[in-house]
Amino acid sequence: MKTKMKAILLLIAGTGLLLYSCGGNKKNNESSVKEILGAGATFPYPYYSKLFDVYNNEKGIKVNYQSIGSGGGIKQLQAKTVDFGASDAPMSDEELSKSPAIVHIPTCLGAVVVTYNLPGDPVLKFTPDVVADIFLGKITKWNDNRITSANPNIKLPDMSISVIHRSDGSGTTYIFSDYLSKVSDDWKTKPGKGKSLDWPVGLGSKGNEGVSGLVKQTPGGIGYVELNYAIKNKMPAASLKNKSGAFVEASLESTSAAANVTLPADLRVSLTNTAAANGYPICSFTYLLVYKDQKYDTRTEAQAKASVELAWWVIHDGQQYAKDLDYAPLPDAAVKAAETNIKSIIFDNKPIMQ
Repeated sequence: MKTKMKAILLLIAGTGLLLYSCGGNKKNNESSVKEILGAGATFPYPYYSKLFDVYNNEKGIKVNYQSIGSGGGIKQLQAKTVDFGASDAPMSDEELSKSPAIVHIPTCLGAVVVTYNLPGDPVLKFTPDVVADIFLGKITKWNDNRITSANPNIKLPDMSISVIHRSDGSGTTYIFSDYLSKVSDDWKTKPGKGKSLDWPVGLGSKGNEGVSGLVKQTPGGIGYVELNYAIKNKMPAASLKNKSGAFVEASLESTSAAANVTLPADLRVSLTNTAAANGYPICSFTYLLVYKDQKYDTRTEAQAKASVELAWWVIHDGQQYAKDLDYAPLPDAAVKAAETNIKSIIFDNKPIMQ
């Protein structure tokens, strides 16, 4: 009888342990995060595609990123339909006033280039005033004297210039227009700088992909795209005269040089029209955007931790993939500042990353 009772008790104990174990595993499975949602900038899309594929392979977490433009990414973040937004431009004071505190996390640097479709694909030189007046519609022919004077050894055709610009809200547009607003009073007055503009001339197309594609299809076309898109599509990119008076080609080196400036604590900084002697003048950080307080709506601590760990991985392990995709990795000062920003993110009033 004692032996039988002992066997029953052992069976009950074993069943209890099994149920506890199954319950514990179920809880762990429910709390694990298998997908992170993001949306925004097209500027870093080739870079993010590589990073998020590697991250999925290493961590088993899929990062579903929609390349819809910086403006769309900010709207999605404000609507709280994504875990992170992405923007090539820091959020404005007005945008931040409509949202809880948002942390800016730079992920790399990129350059915006002026690309065009001309016979022979010559590498042209442009001064800042010429770039502004082309996109203002004041210079309408490729053999205009103001273009030919900077390119005396290139025979430019008597061909109309067809301006092509972004049609969607875009961080690339913000970077480009931020630059033009610094070098042209006429541009600063109107259309000014922003993610979306009231363009005086030209045809619009969506995304860096759309602009590069339409320029390629349009003889005499000119547009602005992220450097990677020009390289990938084998399109020429103009050398631009920088603030120091040197004509500089867009490269990883000249892009990194543009970031040799004092960085504010929140990392919301403009790098255009850099004073660096060898810096390319149309450069920018591109950012991941997340809420500083991650406890909102039905969001779980696991979701918050997954987003923060992704951001931390991007500014460290992810930097090794930047150069091969024609993006400049973050300088050390930017990494340290980004670390501080990530460590400021909280859930239930406690730092997520110690």
